[in-house]
Amino acid sequence: MSDQMIGLVNFSSQPGSVELREVPVPAIGDQDVLLEVKAASVCGSDLHQFLGCHSWTVNYPVVLGHEFSGVVARCGAAVKGFAEGDRVVSETAAVINPASAFSRQGLYNLDPTRRGFGYGVNGGMAKWVKVPERCLHRIPAGIGFEDAALTEPCCVAYNAVCVQSRLYPGSSVAVIGPGPIGLLCAMMAKLAGAGSITVIGLPQDRFRLDVARQLGVNHVLPLPEAEVVAWTKNFADGHGFDLVVDAAGVSAALKLALEIVRPAGQIVKVGWGPQPLGFSLDPLVAKAVTLQGSFSHNWVIWERTLALIGSGQLKFDRILNRVAPLADWRGVFEQMHHGQIVKGVLQPS
Repeated sequence: MSDQMIGLVNFSSQPGSVELREVPVPAIGDQDVLLEVKAASVCGSDLHQFLGCHSWTVNYPVVLGHEFSGVVARCGAAVKGFAEGDRVVSETAAVINPASAFSRQGLYNLDPTRRGFGYGVNGGMAKWVKVPERCLHRIPAGIGFEDAALTEPCCVAYNAVCVQSRLYPGSSVAVIGPGPIGLLCAMMAKLAGAGSITVIGLPQDRFRLDVARQLGVNHVLPLPEAEVVAWTKNFADGHGFDLVVDAAGVSAALKLALEIVRPAGQIVKVGWGPQPLGFSLDPLVAKAVTLQGSFSHNWVIWERTLALIGSGQLKFDRILNRVAPLADWRGVFEQMHHGQIVKGVLQPS
């Protein structure tokens, strides 16, 4: 094996600072595996780092990619649960403090010292990546590497909709933002028994809103904010949605969520956005609304999500629109950025 490989590197905070570079093949420790990456899904956060509009700290230069699957190529001396040749996916929390109060609760995704693949340490948009054994999960039989690479965003959606929210069978759900996470949240809401699901976007989100229709949501609204509010007043009893998922992240999305959630309802915010709010939170008080953040995931969420994928209850034929070699990364990034596809997967190998 050569000691060098090609990786997709984000090398500074300036917009467009991403390119293919030769980087060292990672050395592994006793509790790590060397994973040969077969598929690396492109996340909105990869696009944000490419565009220089992210709101988290990045350890430059860094190989992008935190949604990846592959084959165990080499095991550290202390690895016991996996062997060479195993087909696996990896969680994102590459570095944690196992002794922290949060890790001890199983909430290592909230450990303040946490560093993730693709921004804190080198990620999966390269042929090889070093992964701690504790991050690994087996890919269910019959599931390809490309589909398996979408496990991570599904876990984000599962946490937001099935763990952090008060979603009951028959609940009315609105999802703001028809990007990958928003559409996966709609899929999770459907699996969880929502009575109606409405996906809200802008007219320029035409392709992704069409995908939402194909996924079987009840209503799709490619409308300006004022028209969405007016539509909501004529929906059901006119008081709004039981649950609103903000999967867009921009401040305007949270403002809209506060306008369309029903009194005593809940808003779950899973989208990131660095802008200041610029509006009053008085509606949160007046409606006695619960505002809940949702970030990342943990072991049990991964196992449950993989069970849904393995059983065929989660299918990605509408979501995964392009598979391409790593060399074609720019085209995939641009198609996702412009809303021409929902999800693209790169093949580093």
